[in-house]
Amino acid sequence: MFRLIKKIIKYPRVTLAYPRGLLDVSLFRGTPEINPAICTQCDVCLKRCPTGAIVHGGSPECIGINYDTCIFCNLCVEVCPSGAAHNSPSFELAKKSRSELRLTPVVIEERNLPDLSYAVLEDLLQQKIKNIFGRSLQIREVDAGSCNACDLEINALNNPFNDLPRLGIHFVASPRHADMLLVTGTATRNMELALVKTLNATPEPKLVVAVGACACSGGIFQDSYATRNGIDGLVPVDVYVPGCPPRPQAILYGILKALDRI
Repeated sequence: MFRLIKKIIKYPRVTLAYPRGLLDVSLFRGTPEINPAICTQCDVCLKRCPTGAIVHGGSPECIGINYDTCIFCNLCVEVCPSGAAHNSPSFELAKKSRSELRLTPVVIEERNLPDLSYAVLEDLLQQKIKNIFGRSLQIREVDAGSCNACDLEINALNNPFNDLPRLGIHFVASPRHADMLLVTGTATRNMELALVKTLNATPEPKLVVAVGACACSGGIFQDSYATRNGIDGLVPVDVYVPGCPPRPQAILYGILKALDRI
């Protein structure tokens, strides 16, 4: 007992201050970006990008990255001869609309939903979420066919460095106890029905967060016969968290963004 107390006193606090404090971004690689001012339009990065995330419209000002598709492999930074592609310290990329992550429009498969006034329902639902959840949230994590990289980052949210429960956020074993679904993977054919059933088993009001490039757009597996190009063709998504995989703090940012606590 005394040894444990001595150890607690001896070692400093290890839990990160984020999101209430700043995060030291000097120790990790952030978002790939392209500076159009020095881009020579050599198209080397376009040819080497494994997911076709880099796009441009024929002029230096119209080049950029679709972050919902980008797998953050850093290959564009490595092959760029002019140094236009570089890493920025930014990691808070979560958006409530997939179009905010893209330079080019994307067609999302329409689901068969009842004909209702969704603008009114959305406002009512968001207000109800704020009133009911308050500062507490129960999350059910759903693996819809991932490589487990995103799942490992989600698991890291509960370690002493991130300590997610300090924010009143906890993971639960059943969707029937959950307020939010944290979905990873590209929704493989074998997991489509399971994902939909999990959503249906989650009581209203509920939120859905797509974690990682696979859940956002299909990632490296997009346009495959066995997967979907993102989970938003199956279930409604409230927040998209890009990355392959996104770091724990980026996922936390997306969770808080879904709760309008940013």
